[in-house]
Amino acid sequence: MAQNIWSGVDTGKSAHHCIVVDDAGKRLLSRRVPNTEADLNVLIDDVLGLADGTVAWATDLNRGPASLLLTLLHHRRQRVIYLSGRRFHHAAAVFRGEVKSDAKDAAVLADHARSCIDPHYMPPADTAARHLKVLTARRSMLSQDRTRAINRLRGLLTESFPALDASFQFARSAAAVMLVSKYQTPMEIREAGVSEIEAWLHGQGARMARKIAVAAVEAAQQQTVQIPGEQLAGVIIGQIAAEILLLDVAITQVERSVDAVLRRHPYTPIVSSMPGFGPVLTGEFLALTGGNMENYRSSNHLASCSGVSPVAKDSGNIMGNNRRPRYYDRRLLRVWYMSSTTAIKVDERSRVYYDRKRSEGKSHTQAILSLSRRRVNVMWAMLRDNAPYRQLGSPVRGE
Repeated sequence: MAQNIWSGVDTGKSAHHCIVVDDAGKRLLSRRVPNTEADLNVLIDDVLGLADGTVAWATDLNRGPASLLLTLLHHRRQRVIYLSGRRFHHAAAVFRGEVKSDAKDAAVLADHARSCIDPHYMPPADTAARHLKVLTARRSMLSQDRTRAINRLRGLLTESFPALDASFQFARSAAAVMLVSKYQTPMEIREAGVSEIEAWLHGQGARMARKIAVAAVEAAQQQTVQIPGEQLAGVIIGQIAAEILLLDVAITQVERSVDAVLRRHPYTPIVSSMPGFGPVLTGEFLALTGGNMENYRSSNHLASCSGVSPVAKDSGNIMGNNRRPRYYDRRLLRVWYMSSTTAIKVDERSRVYYDRKRSEGKSHTQAILSLSRRRVNVMWAMLRDNAPYRQLGSPVRGE
């Protein structure tokens, strides 16, 4: 009889620990291996030499320190099972004792892979999806830095020049940020005047330079008293504004890189054809799903992983009770939520469905999530049939 073996690998930055068991749970190998290509290839050869049947590998990470190991395994056409943090936590609770070690974690992974009824096999990484994952993560980090910088800038303006803070939406107006990178105090703005500020903003390539200059001077005329610490606050405001402008440039460069990768991805025309999916959300969706639907058995599975499918909460005679899931990919949920929010503004059919849910008494969030659940089904069918989005007749209000 062929002997199937199961290998659990607890991954680390500098080294991994591997434990191999057979169908009966007997330990066949336990080894700590440096995270280098040569050592990992030796480990793979040794594990394959122990089996005369199938081999399955289990890991608790699907990126980061595990990237080299996963690449080598996929090059050797090995089956890899990914165990998420939540599933690993519950699997580890089966073992007695409170000992925490790399060897025990590897044993948990191997035993789970051996006994798992519905394993989650990881397909080989898609190069474009990997690029999108890196780029969208970089853009998210830059956007968060920009939001923090905008909040710091507005906090200082509220203390030293509240009229100017109330005059502009700095998060949306690059010209307003350009303004405070040079002029920060009421006195500086009054002395410069509308003409000088307009000319300077125009030279920086700002849009609506005249409107920004007029609003700034009007705000400066409302405050003639000098607040203690105003000059120092102005210096810091200028520095923060310069940082924001640099972040805007970096975000633009990342978005151009995302566009370049999307042009090469076969699913881009399909995903981006659905209302609400621009380049950024398209890139995030392809990055989070791996660039294909191999990880998801059905539209219901994708909806469950995205957190837009309610789960049953029945007990005894209480039936038909549903609640929001606790365990799902919050990044995927954000993609569906943001795309649906945009869709109700640009797509009539989505707006009709949203309005109907609101008329049924659902809150805005509930209506958006309900719309997202429907859109998951549509996206799944589009990718399954390799067909872009198209409208099938006009929506009927109240249907």
